[in-house]
Amino acid sequence: MPDSTKAVILDLKSFFIEMVTTAINQRNVSTYPLVSKYLVDLLEFYTFSNNLDLEETLAERFLKAIQEESHTLRVEKLKKLGDTTLYISGFFGDSLKRKIVDIDYYAEIGGRAYEFLAQNTHEDTYAKVYGEISIKFLDFVDVLTIVSQKSLIQSNEDLLRLYDRYITTGSELAKEQLLEKGLLHADIKKSEQ
Repeated sequence: MPDSTKAVILDLKSFFIEMVTTAINQRNVSTYPLVSKYLVDLLEFYTFSNNLDLEETLAERFLKAIQEESHTLRVEKLKKLGDTTLYISGFFGDSLKRKIVDIDYYAEIGGRAYEFLAQNTHEDTYAKVYGEISIKFLDFVDVLTIVSQKSLIQSNEDLLRLYDRYITTGSELAKEQLLEKGLLHADIKKSEQ
């Protein structure tokens, strides 16, 4: 690998470390340091679009994964499914509104994939990571959404979609962004507490 390629990869890793750390702090998500590292690695992996495999439906992939007899292949398939749903939900969540299946479906499949992955992983450390992602899936979607927005890969300028996301998923990030833009009344924030 040429030195210039190594430098770009290191810069990319540093960029994602900073972005994930900032987003986790901004969202006030308490988590293990290894989960942050996992999210950085996930972002690095999906920087290359050929790593995104969407040839089968999520339901087909989930069923194949949990029915896989080989433990190694089961874990591999569950991880790939969980990672794919987390990445797509975080980076392209707004575009899912225009699809037959929406972000709730991705969150359900992704959360379940990580839950099964936690149960099928022999390494306790990674079982905790996968379990944490399963439980806080939508929190980590918000973290990746912030990274996406700050990376200028996605824009939430379409306020109707932002509002729709808030109404549909109850996303705290969407609510805060709507409050910042003055599109939700501050009394909503008080009445929900």
